[in-house]
Amino acid sequence: MTLADSLSIAFRTVRSNKLRTGITVTIIALGIMALIGINMAIYAMKSYLKDSFSFMGANGYTLRFKDSKVRFGGPRTATLGKVGQKEKKSNLDKPIRKEEAELFKTQFNYPATVSISLRATDNSLECTYADKKTNPTCSLLGGDENYLNVSGYKIAVGRNFSSLDVSSGRNVCLLGSNVATKLFGDNPERCLDKVIRVGSLQYRVIGLLKPKGTSSFLRQDDAVITTYLNVKRLPIASPSFSIGVMVNNVTEMDAAIGETTSLFRSIRRLEPVEQDNFVIEKSDKFAEIFIGLLGGIAGSAILIGLITLAGASIGLMNILLVAVSERTKEVGLIKAIGGKRVDVRRQFLFESLIISLFGAFFGIILGILVGNLFSLLLGTGFIMPWGWIITGVLICTAVGLLAGIYPAIKASKLNPIVALRYE
Repeated sequence: MTLADSLSIAFRTVRSNKLRTGITVTIIALGIMALIGINMAIYAMKSYLKDSFSFMGANGYTLRFKDSKVRFGGPRTATLGKVGQKEKKSNLDKPIRKEEAELFKTQFNYPATVSISLRATDNSLECTYADKKTNPTCSLLGGDENYLNVSGYKIAVGRNFSSLDVSSGRNVCLLGSNVATKLFGDNPERCLDKVIRVGSLQYRVIGLLKPKGTSSFLRQDDAVITTYLNVKRLPIASPSFSIGVMVNNVTEMDAAIGETTSLFRSIRRLEPVEQDNFVIEKSDKFAEIFIGLLGGIAGSAILIGLITLAGASIGLMNILLVAVSERTKEVGLIKAIGGKRVDVRRQFLFESLIISLFGAFFGIILGILVGNLFSLLLGTGFIMPWGWIITGVLICTAVGLLAGIYPAIKASKLNPIVALRYE
């Protein structure tokens, strides 16, 4: 019996048992769909999180106040000073003052763009113009002439803050695209030179910002941006300033962070044995936190898929064992006309592989559809997971071989005389 004969018989046998084959193929397909679909969905979520949180780009970081209520690691020992001297604790409830932020901006000589910002503590402000108003979801941010560049905003219409706007702290603002659309409808460009109310304050609009792709986490297009001196005068101003730094090249990040740490420790008058009472956050910090949480979901998805495939392999083995009993006389006939043990083993292994690979085929298609449906909802684009496709085929091949090897060996050991007499 040739290889082609064994393969042809295997195909005919699989086709003649449509119900059993269909059930097993479905179970295998569901396992592969879980592996590919969920991992594609997680990949799409990772891309979405990076786009949502990495708003300063890969070459930016922020210098912030380290809150005393948050613990950043355990205690450390001094690396400088006298041997055995314990590290002195910095004043961790000391916010970054305006004078410190401005001094850093003037003294930081590294080739980078520096921006000073101050947030309003109330992120549920309502903006109004004439008889139109927004939902109470607007946030008020204060920046300088470099804030848009460092934070990734771009001007759609109008102008950026001038040095006079920043130094005087007058009531001018830049509108986020969502705010402008809600207040001015289909022609948000009409917002220029209009006076709007943010909470109880009036601001003249000097510019409209391009959309950044608002996420449910940051709502960056629901922002109203004014100058940091303007925000500082408000009772809802944050007690601490922030400093954004954007270097020219991502390869310069580590050197710039080292320079920043050294300079700001000097500005804060920290002794060598004292801890930093500020924190430097890279732009993708929050994305990495959420992506780390997704690792557990990915592991669970893989475990679910493997359990499903293990169940499918047991079911496939059971089907083949039943087939051995049903086709005992057929096996005896094959051996009687000159078929060898290897021919019988090969035929049953082919049947197992055909069923398993059919399951892989349909599972891969379903997984790609499910994964890309999720990508479409998040707007991250079409994904073709070649690595998981190859992995799925290899796993199903292994499942087919493992499930078919015992029934194939059992069938090949049948005595042809006894098999031909089997009823």
